[in-house]
Amino acid sequence: MRTEDPPSHSRNDHGPHFVQSVARALAVLRSFSGERPRQSLSDVARETGLDRATARRLLLTLADLGYVAGDGRMFELTPRILELGYAYLSGMSLPEIAQPHLQKLAAELNETAALAVLDGDDIVYVALVPSARLAAVKINIGTRFDAYATSMGRVLLAGLPAAELDRYLDRLHLTTRTERTVRTVEQLRHEIDKVRSQGWALVDSELEEGLRGAAAPVRDRAGRTIAAANVSVHAGRTTPELVEREHVPAILRTARLIEADLVGSALR
Repeated sequence: MRTEDPPSHSRNDHGPHFVQSVARALAVLRSFSGERPRQSLSDVARETGLDRATARRLLLTLADLGYVAGDGRMFELTPRILELGYAYLSGMSLPEIAQPHLQKLAAELNETAALAVLDGDDIVYVALVPSARLAAVKINIGTRFDAYATSMGRVLLAGLPAAELDRYLDRLHLTTRTERTVRTVEQLRHEIDKVRSQGWALVDSELEEGLRGAAAPVRDRAGRTIAAANVSVHAGRTTPELVEREHVPAILRTARLIEADLVGSALR
């Protein structure tokens, strides 16, 4: 997870309604991740860009509210943090509808299958059927990745209106995650155009070395891309040609089945 630098936020950036203390508290929560499940006060201050006094007040407030626990030196999130995402997920029919289709897809291919949505510049996993064959990659519901480096992200970016995609590309700062990661915005735009043309995406070892993913869009009744269905495989067991020939048709079929159930759910 990435954390915006809270001190850079101001009412001038967001308008007179903006409450900076809320932004800072959320930055503290987002500073915790799978790589940083427990942090000291200094860690939180460094990750958020806040001074130690402000970080301490926010951590203690979040502890009073039950979202953070600490022993005075180290802090960690509590299970209560799940409440913040539960309202969103429980109000969505999409993950529940997609889950049985993802289970069938995962069983058919014996690989990890997932569904993600676009949240800002990231993808967020909202449904997942993990495979033991990809156990080394830690992915859970709520996991976030840079959209540009993932197959689901490319599909979701390809579904954006042209003006929205332009704004995303204008503000994007590419990070080289592996030797295969796209290096320029022009290269990324070319890849997105390719996805838009062919209707699916294949990303090979750009997010993580040895991880190959393919994805297809899930669209609503109006034809808007609202999610992406994906299968992730270890590159050592497949080739891009094999994924395109055997995995992509199954992913496309799964996406269409999810769409059909979404329409049926909306009509009931």
